[in-house]
Amino acid sequence: MSASKWISTSMPYVTPRERGQGDAWSADAAAQGRRGSQRIIRAGEVPTPAEVASLLGIIDAEPVVVRRRLILLDDEPNELTDTYYPVGIARGTPLAGTAKIRGGAVTLLAELGHVGALIREDVTAGLPGEEERETLRLAPTEPVLRLTRLTLDRDDRPIQVDRMVMPAQRQQLRYEMRIG
Repeated sequence: MSASKWISTSMPYVTPRERGQGDAWSADAAAQGRRGSQRIIRAGEVPTPAEVASLLGIIDAEPVVVRRRLILLDDEPNELTDTYYPVGIARGTPLAGTAKIRGGAVTLLAELGHVGALIREDVTAGLPGEEERETLRLAPTEPVLRLTRLTLDRDDRPIQVDRMVMPAQRQQLRYEMRIG
């Protein structure tokens, strides 16, 4: 495993890709001379977890579509991500399946008429749960960063919630904001 930290910025992952481009993760990693890939662990409808229901403005346990992905950097676990979509947006689309989506999910959402206009991210730190620890190959006392991202459309309707878990010692989060 590489000893260098991964510097993560959100913009490439919330912006639709141009036609014919691959997914943002693979492109971002390649631009830094690394290899990015992902495995979709599972996808389909599940009852909404309480935190996600609140963000999506729906009732707890109401069905949502989720895609769980293991994000790999140079073939090593780098992040575990659950992405949740309202069923009205994702049911019956490739978002509900385990196949790779050309250009990524954000590009498909845009093609379906759902474009993000506002992103809200919350970051916390803590210890991983057992499944997270095993999947990310962490020691029991190795902390993780938890990033929850809510994407709203131009009408302030929630279209997506991402819940990411990343090994804290291997990550650096970078936020850039243009003012004026």
